Amino acid sequence: MSESNANSRLEAFCDGVFAIALTLLIIDIKIPSMESIGSSTELWRALRHLGPEIFALALSFIIILITWVNHHGMLKLVRKSSPLFIYANGFLLLTVVFIPFPTSLLGAFIRTDHATPAVVLYNAVLACQAIGWILMSGSALKNRLVQEDHAVAQIRKLYQNGCFACGFYSLLALAAVWFPISSALITTASWIFWLVLGIRMKHV
Repeated sequence: MSESNANSRLEAFCDGVFAIALTLLIIDIKIPSMESIGSSTELWRALRHLGPEIFALALSFIIILITWVNHHGMLKLVRKSSPLFIYANGFLLLTVVFIPFPTSLLGAFIRTDHATPAVVLYNAVLACQAIGWILMSGSALKNRLVQEDHAVAQIRKLYQNGCFACGFYSLLALAAVWFPISSALITTASWIFWLVLGIRMKHV
């Protein structure tokens, strides 16, 4: 059976990677040990202690979900492929599967005096993810993988957004050296903004 989209296999592979990355986010959140819980009050206290980890999981889930939505949209615009595009896509996927690691660090250390490395690494990964978008959209334009004018315009917008995001999250990573909590809050606010913007879009 012929495929209507030459990138259908690539998209199926990427969907699997995104699904695995989303699943890995929950692994490090453990239920409180029954031996350490003597009452309902202690269980509520233990659950509150998991708050930062759950916050980090929710933030990373939103990030990966938005990335998947944008990735899906790009592959709908790109009707063919090239080696450069495939490897650029691979780099983007690498940043996606790496997110669970800084997520665990963020959840474990955000309320401690050692939050700086966790926040720096988290934003550094987001900056690298933006580089992945730059490489993917840039290769799509360079190799002329899109033909329609409206598709070219949307790919160029993705390229511009990638450049902005790379600079933005690089600055947040640098700022986290001195202001880790403020940097984490701005990072969270930025992705809430992207989520609201994505929901309000008329076309996906």
